[in-house]
Amino acid sequence: MDQRELETRLKALQKAVNEKDSPSTIISILQTLQKEVVPTEELLRATKAGVVVSKQKMNTNKDIARLAAEIVAKWKKTVSADQEARKRKMVGSSPPKMESPDKTNEPQKFTGDVAKRRWEHEKVDIKRTGIPTRDNCIGLLYNGLAFMSNEPSVHVVIKAMEVEAAAFDTFNGETSEYKAKLRSLYQNLKAISNRELGPRVMSGEITAAQFVVMSHEELKSAERKRMDEKLAHENMKKAQVPMAEKSISDALRCGKCGQKKVSYTQAQTRSADEPMTTFCECTVCGNRWKV
Repeated sequence: MDQRELETRLKALQKAVNEKDSPSTIISILQTLQKEVVPTEELLRATKAGVVVSKQKMNTNKDIARLAAEIVAKWKKTVSADQEARKRKMVGSSPPKMESPDKTNEPQKFTGDVAKRRWEHEKVDIKRTGIPTRDNCIGLLYNGLAFMSNEPSVHVVIKAMEVEAAAFDTFNGETSEYKAKLRSLYQNLKAISNRELGPRVMSGEITAAQFVVMSHEELKSAERKRMDEKLAHENMKKAQVPMAEKSISDALRCGKCGQKKVSYTQAQTRSADEPMTTFCECTVCGNRWKV
């Protein structure tokens, strides 16, 4: 994991703690740091990762505190071993040359067909929780967030994990509501008519906690909302148009059933100097005609 990615995850951790997100969200981020960070003295100094994670050793949640302590201990051990190895190599050799920072490890923008992005094709590891159902939901969200996006895979999977953890906490575990909501979010993310939704979630404009409780109406694109408002306005106007009152006449006879129970209305459908058109309807058999 490079410096930029580590800084992104540390910010996500601090945000989750400050906003008092669920313990499962914080634990998920810490587990990712534990598995994917290869610590070096330079990386930890530049990002202050040790300081950020170490603060969680005092967390009131015992699982978070224990995991944070394990991570810090692991990083210290790795860095110490690396320092010893460097000292041994420096004995009898000239000082190492300073090298320019390697920028090749920074996450690269996706350059393939954005319409066909899937975690399976990109070989993304979605086994983040150890629970098959939750991991599959992370994969589902990844495919939705990555659709038509060139965001690096690592950024997409981090966001997918945040959304899944928020849904897991909001709907009290792997409930039917949890599964239905994530399927609904996936479908909205994949909708061609709603291309603005994914970028808003990825940028943080819509937080994971907000995203998982958004209603069907709130998930609509701005264009869809404008179209619905226009349609509603047109329907309202139509509903307000006064309907012509029908009269009943026994002077008219239905040509179909022969009854004289006929309702009729009149309208000027031709030029003003011509008689009005009479629209007739038999109230017995429903036959309609005009004269």
